[in-house]
Amino acid sequence: MILTMMKGKLHGATVTDANLNYEGSIGIPRDLMDAAGLLPHERVDVLSFANGARLTTYVLEYPAGSGHIVMNGPAAHLIKKGDKVIVVAYASMEVKEAKKHQPKVIILGAGNKVKPKRGKEMLDPKRVAKKPAKKGAKK
Repeated sequence: MILTMMKGKLHGATVTDANLNYEGSIGIPRDLMDAAGLLPHERVDVLSFANGARLTTYVLEYPAGSGHIVMNGPAAHLIKKGDKVIVVAYASMEVKEAKKHQPKVIILGAGNKVKPKRGKEMLDPKRVAKKPAKKGAKK
């Protein structure tokens, strides 16, 4: 069986421009592409925090360090300049590989700079596993 797993994502990217009159795609700086494991022309989904839109497009390489995240073509109707988005790529793999797979999750802050780690506000307390109580510990 082949599973489709999240390969990598850019979480919290801020769209710096949206150009309707372009053939379509999302521009991402090379350094952020490398951090998330994205390749030029790779298929990605883009998810909008502003309106819940989810769309599929492909990656165009923009200059490293520029901080530009640019929506091009018809997607510019759904995702506008200033919107926060998640850009996610997937990979197909066998179950054995999928069980060991760890996606590259890149959290972005102001200016589309990489944050060193997730903020506490991003962690769902219901999802975090609790450590089992030690034997003989008082309750």
